[in-house]
Amino acid sequence: MSNSTPSCILCLANSPVVLHKNLYTYFHCPDCGLVFANPDERLTPLEEKKRYDQHQNSPYDSGYRSFLNQLFSPLSKVIPPNSLGLDYGSGPGPTLSVMFEEAGYCMNIYDPFYAQKSDVLQKQYDFITTTETAEHFYSPAEEFNKLWNLLKPGGFLGIMTLLLPNTEEFSSWHYIKDDTHVAFYSQKTFRWLADQWSANLSFHGNRVIILQKAS
Repeated sequence: MSNSTPSCILCLANSPVVLHKNLYTYFHCPDCGLVFANPDERLTPLEEKKRYDQHQNSPYDSGYRSFLNQLFSPLSKVIPPNSLGLDYGSGPGPTLSVMFEEAGYCMNIYDPFYAQKSDVLQKQYDFITTTETAEHFYSPAEEFNKLWNLLKPGGFLGIMTLLLPNTEEFSSWHYIKDDTHVAFYSQKTFRWLADQWSANLSFHGNRVIILQKAS
């Protein structure tokens, strides 16, 4: 294990400081507001997949649909009819894509463990969703820029991830008890990201973020 302080895995600044130590050593970046687990301490891909295999998500689960509706509802109100969407990080039981298809939208899915369809990453989309996925990103800068580049002008990126509480509350936050959660975002983080992209930004509650690409 390296004793050096890593650069921020989102904005690449060299200013992160140790915030907390528990499952991992967590660093806080004062530049973009991201909190992230020490890259040297994270799970291997095999260990990570074993955790995801335990998920029981299903499109037939009304409770799960209600949970995903936090993103579906505000996003479906702004995307035009017949839009093409991508659900990125669809997991072992794709559900949000089904909800959009039922509403008349065309959908593709991608997941690095369960739906490695590289061809869908060669297309351009009117909207992209990534729900309860961003907190698992080992390389948020690479992942978010990849998704942004897949969006058509005027397109929407809908993100669902629980936003950070005050850093003083981080040590007792339930979200860090999952060892597959390695990146944590605040409103400051997404404002930083929106500034980089010159994107329109809106928050919906404490876990839904929608960014719109300039036309």
